Formats: sequence, structure tokens, C-alpha cells
Amino acid sequence: MERVYIGEIKQHLEVPVLLHGFIENFRNGGTMAFIVLKDISGKVQVTIEKKNHEDMLPLLDQLTLDSVITVTGVAHASEYVKLNGVEVIPERIEIESIAAPLPIAREDIPATKKKPAIERSSVDLRLDYRWVDLRSERNQLLFKVQTAMVKAMRDFLLERRFLEIHTPKLIGAASESGSEVFAVDYFDTKAYLAQSPQFYKQMAMAGGFERIFEVGPVFRAEKSFTNKHTTEFTGFDLEFSYITSFRDVMAMEEQLLTHMLKEVKQQYGEQIQETFGLEVIVPETPFPVISLAELYAELEKEFGYTVPDSEKGDLTSEAEHLSYDWVKKKHNHEFLFVTDFDAAKRAFYHMRDANGVPQGYDLIWRGTEITTGAQREHRYEILKKQAEEKGLAEDVKFYLEFFKYGCPPHGGFGIGVDRLTMLLVGLHINEAMFLFRSPKRLTP
Repeated sequence: MERVYIGEIKQHLEVPVLLHGFIENFRNGGTMAFIVLKDISGKVQVTIEKKNHEDMLPLLDQLTLDSVITVTGVAHASEYVKLNGVEVIPERIEIESIAAPLPIAREDIPATKKKPAIERSSVDLRLDYRWVDLRSERNQLLFKVQTAMVKAMRDFLLERRFLEIHTPKLIGAASESGSEVFAVDYFDTKAYLAQSPQFYKQMAMAGGFERIFEVGPVFRAEKSFTNKHTTEFTGFDLEFSYITSFRDVMAMEEQLLTHMLKEVKQQYGEQIQETFGLEVIVPETPFPVISLAELYAELEKEFGYTVPDSEKGDLTSEAEHLSYDWVKKKHNHEFLFVTDFDAAKRAFYHMRDANGVPQGYDLIWRGTEITTGAQREHRYEILKKQAEEKGLAEDVKFYLEFFKYGCPPHGGFGIGVDRLTMLLVGLHINEAMFLFRSPKRLTP
């Protein structure tokens, strides 16, 4: 018999069904037993009248919460069943796995007449037992949303002639920007975990691919302990050729994100609102744009926020947060492009104009930076000079070779999938990704 997913059980009433799942709730009374069976698609009540199923009694005595069982039976509509109006009368129950007492409380459990309240376990303890915590509806919704989000962005690009590539994560260069990287033993030499697929995205441009994207792991050896940093995350990167300005890159990104949010809202908007208390807002295009200097002037005027001149070449974390209040007030928008950063604060491969201003931007969403994008410098001699300025010429010698033999003008950006998820549902980064990595967490 073919398995039926619980979420589709109303399409299979009054016929034999085969169900698999975890026991979410279990009440073993004197004459009746009730199991709430849960799979990835939903949950259903299994009702056992003991006098009709004496052969099941020894099995029922073994069951525990979160045990995995297989149920063969018939589903019936019932106005007396609160859980979706359906109950399954089993003909057979098989135990696949018995669960030991759970080491965490996934959610707050209110007190009853017979039992005291149970407080949800701390986030650190829940992360220690992440595979148990992931069984909750809340967490499973999170990854359904993330799946829809990535699919929407991938589909958007595939419809626009982009190729999906998969670049190496072991690289021979120590750095692309002077930041810390993870070094690993590589036979008789050293290799490094890639901070991004940047170099290879650009190699694809030199290879004539014209439009590419990648979804893959990114590694950052930063000792940061914030609600948005992690040492390993999933990046969604793209690069495309024959642009005339970094504003072409901005236009591509705002169209991509608008399409993605529209799809996510359509599929999961109501569930996100109900579960996480946040509305999925599909933004208007074009997104608001402001230069970094203008933004600091506006933040000082509106909020009295000032920074020393030495910090005005980059965007501070507090300025990021305040920019959300500003863009909501001035433009009724959640996104803000910030341009005209100091060259000292940007990567060497960003193209610069005649005044030395990098031709790139940061994109801020809900007060948090989600993207650094730019037109890249594709001219060999200029690129080599800019690498030398930052003391990286030897480190990136192999990369510079990509531009010796012709390369079209191009640009691109990268987005952290986990950070997007975090902002979409309003969580800390450690709960918005499948498994969190930080300077102090390397397991499970």
C-alpha cells in the first residue's frame, strides 16, 4: 500500500490508508487510547477502542511521546474530533522506533489541573538537541518557507538565462579582502575555506557564461557574537555580464527579491503571520536609494545620530538599524539601497569612478544589511593596481589571471539565505538556520 501524507488525508476518507509519523500526543485511558500522529504535512487523531483491539494493548503500553510508528487503518470524518474533523481507526500499528524521555521542552506548556506548567528550554539547550527541536511545527514551517524562498529566486534567474554553477570551497588564496579565513591542511600545503564564490563567479564571466548563480556554503572566520553572524552559512550569489552600471545590478536584485517575497507571501504569508507575528510585505519597485553621506546627514537631522568623521566611510550597525526607521518614515518602504562608500571600506575588485568612489552598494532590509553588490573591475591593469593598494596582489595572483585574456563588464551580489530567513520571520540567526555555527559551537 502506498503511503498517504496526513495533510492529504481528507482526500482518502473511508478507504484503507498507510500513515507514518511521530507521536505528538498520547493518552492511554482505561477503555480508549488516543494518538496524535504527526508527519511533515500535518497531524491526525488515531482512535483506539480497546475492547475491539485487545491485540494492540501490549504495544500501547510501550508508546512514548516522539516515538515513530506506522498506522494502517481507515480515516473517517467526525464532527466530534476537534483536530481537523478526522480520525483514523487503526487496523494495525507498528512501532518503528521508541523515543527515550525528551531532553528538551520545545515550547511552553501551560499548567493543567494535574500537571504544572513547563517552560520552554533555553535556546542553547535546544540547539544541543537541534534534531529534536526541529520536529516542531514552528521549525518545520521555517524550512518550508526557506525552501520556497530559494526556489522562487532560482526560478526567477533560470527564466532569465542564468546558469547554476557550483564552485570549489577549498581555495589556494588566503583572502579576497584581507578578512580572516579558515586554514585547513591540504596534503603538503595549506588551503582555505572560501569566504564567498566571488573569484569563481568572475571567472565564469571571463569564461563567457554571461549569467550565473550559485547556492552554497560560505565560511567566515570572524569572532562575532551578534544576532546576525555565523561562521558558516548558505549564500545565494549571482553575477552577470554586459552591464552599464552598478545600478543594473541593483535593478536585478530588487526584481529578484520582489518576486521571491510575492511567492512566499502567496504560499506561506498567513502561516508566517500566525506563527511568527510578522507580515510578509511585497515591496514596491524601485527601492529607495541614498548615498552614505546623505544617509548620515538624514539620520542626524531626524534622530540626532552622529558618528566621527573617521567612521563615515562605512555604515555602522546602529546606522543600519536607524535607517529602517528613516526609510519607513520617508518612503514607507522596508528596503534601502546605500551607495558611495569609501574605497578603503570596499573590496579591491569593486570598480571605481573617476573620483575613486566604488561603484557598488549595500542593501538594507528591516534595518539589517543583507547584500553588498557592485560592478566589478574587469580591466586587468586597474584591477591589479587596486589589489596592490590593499597588499593582496600576491594572494590573488591566480585570480588576476582571469582578466588577462578578455573579460566583459560585469557585476553581481550575494545574499545570505539564513539572514534573509531570520529577517523574514523575526528570529535570531541561530534559530533561522538548520544547524548554527559560531566560534563556540561546532556540534551537533
